[in-house]
Amino acid sequence: MRGRLRVYLGAAPGVGKTFAMLAEGRRARERGRDVVVGFVETHGRPRTAALLEGMEIVPRKTIVHRGAAFTELDVAAVIARRPKAALIDELAHTNVPGSERVKRWQDIDEILDAGINVVTTVNIQHLESVNDVVQEITGVPQRETVPDEVVRRADQIELVDMSPEALRRRMVHGNVYAPEKVSAALSNYFRVGNLTALRELALLWVTGKVDDQLDRYRAEHGITTTWETRERVVVALTGGPEGDTLVRRASRIAARTKGADLLAVHVTSSDGLVASDPASLARQRALVESLGGSYHQVVGDDIPRALLDFARGVNATQLVLGASRRGRFAQILSRGVGLETTALSGSIDVHLVTHEEVKRGRRRPERARAALTRKRRVAGWIVAVAGLPALTAALWPFRDVISLPSEILLFLCLVVVVALIGGMLPAIATAVGGSLLLNWFFTRPTGRLTIADPDNLLALIVFVLVAVAVSTIVDVAARRTRQAARAGADAEVLSTLAGHVLRGEAALPSLLARLRETFGLDSVTLLERVGEPTPDDKSEPGAWRIVAASGSAPCTAPAAADTDVVISDELVLAARGRLLDAGDRRVLEAFAAEAAVALRHERLEEEAERARPLAEADRMRTALLAAVSHDLRTPLSAARASVESLRNREITWTDEDREELLATADESLARLGRLVENLLDMSRLQAGVLGLSLQPIALEEVVPRAIDDLGPLRGRVRSDVSIELPEIVADAALLERVLVNLISNAVRYSPPAHQVLVTGSRQDDMVEIRVVDHGPGIPPEDRERVLLPFQRLGDRDNGTGVGLGLALARGLTEAMGGTLTPEETPGGGLTMIVSMPVHFETSTS
Repeated sequence: MRGRLRVYLGAAPGVGKTFAMLAEGRRARERGRDVVVGFVETHGRPRTAALLEGMEIVPRKTIVHRGAAFTELDVAAVIARRPKAALIDELAHTNVPGSERVKRWQDIDEILDAGINVVTTVNIQHLESVNDVVQEITGVPQRETVPDEVVRRADQIELVDMSPEALRRRMVHGNVYAPEKVSAALSNYFRVGNLTALRELALLWVTGKVDDQLDRYRAEHGITTTWETRERVVVALTGGPEGDTLVRRASRIAARTKGADLLAVHVTSSDGLVASDPASLARQRALVESLGGSYHQVVGDDIPRALLDFARGVNATQLVLGASRRGRFAQILSRGVGLETTALSGSIDVHLVTHEEVKRGRRRPERARAALTRKRRVAGWIVAVAGLPALTAALWPFRDVISLPSEILLFLCLVVVVALIGGMLPAIATAVGGSLLLNWFFTRPTGRLTIADPDNLLALIVFVLVAVAVSTIVDVAARRTRQAARAGADAEVLSTLAGHVLRGEAALPSLLARLRETFGLDSVTLLERVGEPTPDDKSEPGAWRIVAASGSAPCTAPAAADTDVVISDELVLAARGRLLDAGDRRVLEAFAAEAAVALRHERLEEEAERARPLAEADRMRTALLAAVSHDLRTPLSAARASVESLRNREITWTDEDREELLATADESLARLGRLVENLLDMSRLQAGVLGLSLQPIALEEVVPRAIDDLGPLRGRVRSDVSIELPEIVADAALLERVLVNLISNAVRYSPPAHQVLVTGSRQDDMVEIRVVDHGPGIPPEDRERVLLPFQRLGDRDNGTGVGLGLALARGLTEAMGGTLTPEETPGGGLTMIVSMPVHFETSTS
């Protein structure tokens, strides 16, 4: 039997997940259960480490990777020990290369399959579904993620919650990070806003998990009644003009309870032929989504039951319907959707909302006469007018041979033929005319409109009824066929237009251009009102401005159009070329609503684009303040402490101590100088005032100077630059700065046993300088981001500078006309390639 998984979920590091897991393990052990520690990281936290005392710890497995030893969870040892439960920290952890499995959650799956219960921990930022949201909030990407489904499969999930203020107090007291890292952490990842947002994400995710568990429990136990665990308001939409009123009323009802859900549902017929206004539905869907709700569409021929099935399926507590639009006589025949739904609703509260469309009746999108074409109706009348006398003349010589029932059947065949060609009205006229001709010419006494035999009277009456029934059925079938063809054509147009947008073309121009081509129009124009609406501004070009247009001679005002669609008080879609019939207009209205959505999206993107520089500047200011508050303060504090110690006359320093203090001060001031230079150079780059002195220089002169500038680190660098390389065009001082930054960064991340290699080679008109290291490298998706200012790929090391080195190197290289490109080192690591143009001597005559 598979083991049970229990997950402690937290919003951020330090909330106490590992502490809670270990505390639960100790309690279980005190109750006599066999519990072992498979893998736990204390991160140097004394209270967490104290909980490990007395616990049985399964020895870890040691793996050597690139000359360094790492420890990982020993899955085989845990399975061989076969405890009742194992405590395993950090569910999203990525194992060291060379392990049997890539991720720790896969190790845990193996242990669960062996029948061992597992208790583990994970933070909300490591869940795959919210990874991008967390990066947007905190600015820090999380490369270690776990699929949501892995956590959702857990038998028990416990949220370890802590307020942002309490977590920050824990950090100040040194209970989370080392004291030297607290200041930077509090001003970056652990800001109150970040922690509040992460806490809300964790609460919402757990809420969704609880909802899933509740739905599963209700389904397993066959519970169909509503459990009012949360307010869910469902509003039923028909596509009618009252929909906006219903949506807003339902939104107000949902807003009375914090955390209530708003859902809109539209029920369509299974044959797809019941008329609804797609433009109104599109507008109402956009309105629902703008109010924070969700839109759904279900299929059902019994609308009340379909609505209630949906409402019970989502565990809704309230249902909002519009009062009936049918007339009084129609309500006598049937009590309608509202009353029927109320009668069947059970525990769901039903709100019947009045509106301006009450008792106005349903609006038909197409008139009944449009069931058949005009040509077919005319043909039907011609066949009726010509066929009746022709059939009468043909039967007259045989009136004594053929019986009346046979004559009636022949006339009925003519009625069917007329119905098939021309529809109901010509067929009914043929039936009435045929009955009169049968009565006059073939029913005794002939020559008079009287009938002596009652059987003949019955036969004529049945003839008329059958003829009317057949003509009605033919007419309905023709209407349905025409509606189906129309619906198919509309669907094809909608699909074509939607696909045109989804293929990546500009949304608004694409919609208008394809709309014009589809309906053969001269022009399609989206107009926006300039000022306040006035009664006669539809004919005033000055009151409107053209937002987008397709075709020649766009309309400058709605009155200039052959067909105009009012999207809102400010927007109108104007079409010129021909008048559109009702069916075409419905499609036009649907895409007018889509055009409005496309316009809104374009403007939001423009606003986001305008706000991006401001956000970037704000991010730069924030990062700069963090750098000044920590990265600049740290070397300044070290230098100041060394100088004050030397000036203290109460202490007698040995020569060795004095040299060490002077070296510390010198190193700290040098580091401070480099940071200030980087910040100033980055400011000059962004302001565009960096001075350049481009001239021919030899690479074998610049590289050694850059290596010498590294000081004690120069011994970890090996140069392999040929003196035969051509001269390049660059600023010698700036290129040296670029190489110092790149080489020092490579040395910092390279293993001690590996040297950083600097090489040079010519590629066409460029010389490539390669700085090669064998460190951990950078994932391909992060290589571009690491070249941006203030990027350190994580918040773990706050003593390595402000993250300007690579960004400054790239900026200086591009300012000199070169490029800086990162690529993977064969065998592992990172290679930074500086490409500079070759100097070509110009000859003079």
